[in-house]
Amino acid sequence: MTTEKPSYIPEFLGLLDAETASEQLTEGLLTGTENPRPIALSDLARPLPEEDRFRAEPVRALLDRAMHLCRNEKPTAADEWLAPRLHATLRLTRAEAADAELWSYLALVVAPDYVVWRHGGSGKVNADRFQGPHYKQTFARLWWAAELFRDGGDYLPAVLTCRNQDMLNTALRMDVMDHRPVAQSVAVLLSRGTVSTGREVNALCSVVNAAAMTLAYDVIAPDAERDANAVADWIRYETALRGDLVLPTGPAEPHVPKGSVDTLTELFADLFKDAPVRGRDQEADTAEAEEVTSS
Repeated sequence: MTTEKPSYIPEFLGLLDAETASEQLTEGLLTGTENPRPIALSDLARPLPEEDRFRAEPVRALLDRAMHLCRNEKPTAADEWLAPRLHATLRLTRAEAADAELWSYLALVVAPDYVVWRHGGSGKVNADRFQGPHYKQTFARLWWAAELFRDGGDYLPAVLTCRNQDMLNTALRMDVMDHRPVAQSVAVLLSRGTVSTGREVNALCSVVNAAAMTLAYDVIAPDAERDANAVADWIRYETALRGDLVLPTGPAEPHVPKGSVDTLTELFADLFKDAPVRGRDQEADTAEAEEVTSS
């Protein structure tokens, strides 16, 4: 798959409507044998305000850097590095980030080559990586992972989450992850190694989601009040990224209350013990048999 970097990068990002974006999703584009027409598409797009946060070049430079850093690794390795930096570079309100037209523009006009590089391992990119829901679209999924799993200004929990593809594929679909103590507790269980495999992650997410039907997480694990002013200030006063190895800093909102995270972490760990994980019982029986044999 040989999609080329666009020869034209617009000065500012724009909004590409669903119909126009869909027309570009040809077999040639999805198989990496055909390049989009960035100039023509940019002319068809609706402009965004000419603000520094909507400049296309910093985002494009970030994607080039991610591909370079992960050139000798699987493309999935780029997610954990890119997610916090994309979030810190493309500073959006949640309402702005919910607009699929922005992400379609980024994927089809600014960085179609990145989409193919990241998701074209099977020989063909699924169309929803260019134009799709926030939990599928190449760039939306990373921005929202950073947004939902950051702890105030600390992106480290988001990095841990993006390190596990099953977390990205499953947790971003769950409305309950919008409650910050839930998201942070799941990140803690990942960091401890309580869950690690895809089957374990999916089982954990299932019990967390199911328990929300009977437990009021916001009551047993209340969150600190969100700070809209901190987010507004963060959006307004953009700062440069500080190198490849240093995480950027997100909005200076309050951290998630530790007591709430501890409460849910213990609860989720207990629920997970009894969760059906395909293959776990078999592994336990094998380990028990080996122990008996060795004794």
